Parts: sequence; structure tokens; C-alpha cells
Amino acid sequence: MAEAGPVADSLPAERLSRRLLGHETLLVLALSLGASGISALISFIGSVTRPGGLKDQAATLNASAAPGRPWLDLAWQLFGIATALVPVALVAHLLLREGRSLRTLGFDRTRPWPDLGRGAALAAVIGSTGIAFYLAARALGFNLTVVPEALPEVWWKYPVLILSAVQNSVLEEVIVVGYLLRRLDQLGWSRNAALAASSVLRGSYHLYQGIGGFVGNMVMGVVFAHLYRRWGRVGPLVVAHSLLDIGAFVGYALLAGKVSWLPTA
Repeated sequence: MAEAGPVADSLPAERLSRRLLGHETLLVLALSLGASGISALISFIGSVTRPGGLKDQAATLNASAAPGRPWLDLAWQLFGIATALVPVALVAHLLLREGRSLRTLGFDRTRPWPDLGRGAALAAVIGSTGIAFYLAARALGFNLTVVPEALPEVWWKYPVLILSAVQNSVLEEVIVVGYLLRRLDQLGWSRNAALAASSVLRGSYHLYQGIGGFVGNMVMGVVFAHLYRRWGRVGPLVVAHSLLDIGAFVGYALLAGKVSWLPTA
């Protein structure tokens, strides 16, 4: 049975040249996760050229932006979360130019229960294998020690971690899967080439974690892109990614230093 999924519309292709669409795609990536990929590569080069093994170094996420000043810290955290979503707003604007919307990518509330069910099931499968892969990659010296959060013990800690997880999920799935695959379809890329580009991009901006972070997220990208092609919706992917990141951020905050199997910096 052939896979069902979103395809490029003929009207935008007539109104917008491939050259213009290509430039637009590069600009969106340069303002978002493409730039993050280059930053991660530079960070990785710094890590591998530093004395000592990768596992003895740490990659810290969700760190305090103003230590000892909780209200200022909270303002910085919320500012960072909000501004990180600007590329998603840009994508929504660009789709409106075509007479489309984020609903075209399956990012809406028209199918909440199927999206939640599929997303939860996907998170359960990827979460268990992902933890095992990370621990193995770190033990073999292919990964830094990932510290998902280093926020102070303040009242807003867990809400901010949850918001950060959701922000990551919306940004990545809307741009790296929904938007990018749509644009590559319109540019005439083959399905396999587009899937590879989306997956390598996802792996690239996790390279700061080490080779394990790159490979693990690239494989996750293959799975997510395939399921998007099949379902035609990024909604389940956003749900799955949100649950994975919430589990990582909040789980680390609750378990770090209390269980022997969880590496800490």
C-alpha cells in the first residue's frame, strides 16, 4: 500500500519560482536550526580537541541565565522560549502567502485524540531505546555527559522546563519535518533525498552532544519523517517530542544524584 502524505501543491509552484523557494528555505534554516547545526559542529570540534574524553565533558541544557536573581532569570528563560518560536511564526506567515496555513502541515487541533495517542505511543518506543543508546554511547566514549537541566530550585523551575520542552518540539517538528519536507517536495527533490536531508539536519544540531547525539537523533529523524509522510501530520510528532523532552528535563531534575545509572556532570 502506498504511503499517504502531504504533497506539493501546484498553485505555489506556479506563483513562486524554485529559486525563490530555495532562497526562502535557506533563510528560514539560517535563522533557526540550520544555524544551530553549525553552532553544534563548532562546539563538537571544541570538545574533541579538548584534553580528556568526551564522556568527561558535559553539555548543559536549560541552565540558569541569571544565577542568584530568580525573577531576572525567569524573564530570560521566558524570553528565550518565546524568541525561539519566531521561526515557526515566520513559517506560518510564508504558508499564508501561499493561501495555506500550519494546518497544511498537520499542526492544528482538528485531530487531538489521534495525535495524542500516536504521539504517546511513539514517545514510549523511542524513549526507552533512546536512553539505552545514550548510556551506551557515553560508556563507549562517543558522547558527552548530557545535563538536561541546571536551574535553581525555584517555584518556576518545572513550568519552565515543560515550556522549554514544548518549544523545542514545536520548533523542530514544524520546521525540520513539516516545512522542510514540503519545500523540498516543491523544489523537486526525491522522497528519499528529502528524508535524508531532514534527518541529517536533525542530527546536526545535536552534534554538540557527541557522535552518539548525532547518530541517535538522525535515526529518530528518519522515523519521524517517515511517519509524517504516512500520517500527513506533525501533530503526533510534536506530542511525542514534547513527552520525550519533558521526561528528560523533569526526570533529570527529579533523579539526578539519586540513582546510580544516571550520569551527572
